[in-house]
Amino acid sequence: MAYPPPLEELVESFERFPGVGRRTAERLAFHVLRDPKARELAPAIERAVRDTLRCESCGNVTECQPCAVCADTDRDWSQVLVVEEPRDVEAVERSRAYRGLYHVLMGALQPAGGVEPAHLALEALLERLAGGVVTELILGTDADAEGEATARLLLEEVERSGAQVAVTRLARGVPAGSALEYLHRGVIEDALEGRIQIVGRPRS
Repeated sequence: MAYPPPLEELVESFERFPGVGRRTAERLAFHVLRDPKARELAPAIERAVRDTLRCESCGNVTECQPCAVCADTDRDWSQVLVVEEPRDVEAVERSRAYRGLYHVLMGALQPAGGVEPAHLALEALLERLAGGVVTELILGTDADAEGEATARLLLEEVERSGAQVAVTRLARGVPAGSALEYLHRGVIEDALEGRIQIVGRPRS
């Protein structure tokens, strides 16, 4: 016997989430029916969609323009750490090991998965570099195949643009195949401290 149409619609909605299959979607749907508190999910989604913006400067998620990091005059505006997702910014900020700015690509290069260079915030990054304020670009993409491909793309684009900036990569204290959001604070501190220069004038 098929589920009633409203329940089936809820199951199919959960199936659209990454990594959620049919059975997990069914469990989530029945949990919503059983637990009154789970019904707060719908208004929470509406608020997040309505009130969450992308920072016009760095691309991170924010409630206001610019975001709190970009508006902080005590940060080192000469450094920009490029990361794949907003959750990577959160991970680095938790470590308290970095006081520069960020640039969020909103993804990593993955042609097979439909993520092409045009889908990443590359043009906005090159515009920031053209301003002449940034002297060091730190590549903080994940240490997996997609992250490495994205780092190579970034390096090529920066070199092609002629930007006068030193390009560094997080040190291999970041384990291969790992993501920034799951790393311990000490690992992030070591990676930032031991970053290596790839191209550009020497760091002072």
